[in-house]
Amino acid sequence: MRPSDPWGRLKVLKNRHNGSYTWQVIAGSATLGLVVAAGAVLAAGPWDNGQRKAERALAVTADRTGGAHHGRPTPDGPRPAPSAPAVLPALGTTTHDAPRDATALRDTLAPLIGAPELGDRVTASVIDTATGEQLYGTGATAPMTPASTIKIATTTAALSVLGPDHRIATTAALSRDARTLTLIGGGDPTLSEAALRSMAADAAKALREGGGDGEGEAEDPAGPVRLTYDISRYTGPVLHPISPNENIAPVTALMVNEGRLNDTDRGPAKRTDDPAGDAARAFAAQLAKAGVEVTGAPREARPADGARTVATHHSAPLAALVERTLTNSDNDIAEALARQTAIAKGESADFAGARRAVTNELRKLGVPVTGAHLADGSGLDRDDRVTPALLTALLARAADPERPGLRPVLTGLPIAGFSGTLGGRYGDGSEGTGLIRAKTGTLSGVNSLAGTVVDPRGRLLAFAFLASGSRSATEAEPALDALATALARPAAE
Repeated sequence: MRPSDPWGRLKVLKNRHNGSYTWQVIAGSATLGLVVAAGAVLAAGPWDNGQRKAERALAVTADRTGGAHHGRPTPDGPRPAPSAPAVLPALGTTTHDAPRDATALRDTLAPLIGAPELGDRVTASVIDTATGEQLYGTGATAPMTPASTIKIATTTAALSVLGPDHRIATTAALSRDARTLTLIGGGDPTLSEAALRSMAADAAKALREGGGDGEGEAEDPAGPVRLTYDISRYTGPVLHPISPNENIAPVTALMVNEGRLNDTDRGPAKRTDDPAGDAARAFAAQLAKAGVEVTGAPREARPADGARTVATHHSAPLAALVERTLTNSDNDIAEALARQTAIAKGESADFAGARRAVTNELRKLGVPVTGAHLADGSGLDRDDRVTPALLTALLARAADPERPGLRPVLTGLPIAGFSGTLGGRYGDGSEGTGLIRAKTGTLSGVNSLAGTVVDPRGRLLAFAFLASGSRSATEAEPALDALATALARPAAE
């Protein structure tokens, strides 16, 4: 009998004593345990909406402070984070049904919207996501260059069409005679060396196990292979209008690590001018390590008729790709998501097809697309145009309880002072630190901020501030941050 075998232990009990008596003891003990547990639950008080009332009362009365109030730091330790104002009122005293006073909000934002640091034109929209009511607006329906805030539109459309669980597949197909292996790009810009290594191992195994499919099998199925690569899933120009540029690689259906020539995974970086060819050569190297001889240099070609899939790699779920796109303002993933949307909608997988597909999907979601021009998926194109009202409507759709599949649009937004492109903004003592989630946008002379904040009444607000004509981002960004922070601040008495 093994010590960890509980059933064997019961067997020993039965052998040592009368079997029926032993089971009576066990049954009695179990009954007593249930009585004690039930008493503990009753003592804790009744349940209300998933929480014991006793716990709720304790939460309301507890003196909850945070940040700098979490004890005394050591002399040589880091400074504690500053305490943030309450995000929600105490449980049991919520004012969720009390809307924000639009007049007071207008008085609060009016002097901030006119900050000279924002340039010569500023438009804005602030809405209550629960009701869709616009609480503040100035030029809310005016098309503006959005910069990277357009990624809110790109990611929302992709989630709406494909769903949060969708994965982008990269495959390898072996010809019937087992002499040609084709690496087929599916459009995953996050494909990694590790993924290619795993695919190479699977392809090598298939070759060793016979290679052919029974019709014209190879005389030597484990012999050398030619390597080709297929990038036909995407069409049209591979270069973005601003390319070559360290903010985006050529847009192809096959690349490794976004075509970066260093080990970074975000931000500007020198990019290869041949991401597909580099990916194929990297795959050839992995095949060699797996014991497969590759003859000649990889060349571009579609798989042979009758080729069968021998290796597959799936990207992270679309929900994770969306979050990464928004948090890091990832241009390569944004363009990939726009093309994946185009393919799913039956459009051409190029800039023009992506524009049509995303726009049509936004129209299907019932958001105001009048004046919108989605020239690309990333916001790097200065021909892009969106309105503040469109961005806040999209954020409200993502917050809709009836549309849980769009939630990654909200969870992927950078957090003020903590993550992504807002990690270095909202310094010590800022009232907005940790309370604001927003997508940033920056081009020369263009600055934008769009996201969500829970106001002091406990209501989720969506906001979009789009500015043009600013002299510098270092001046405009604090002014945008001040506008968002004002939404989290209690109204003046």
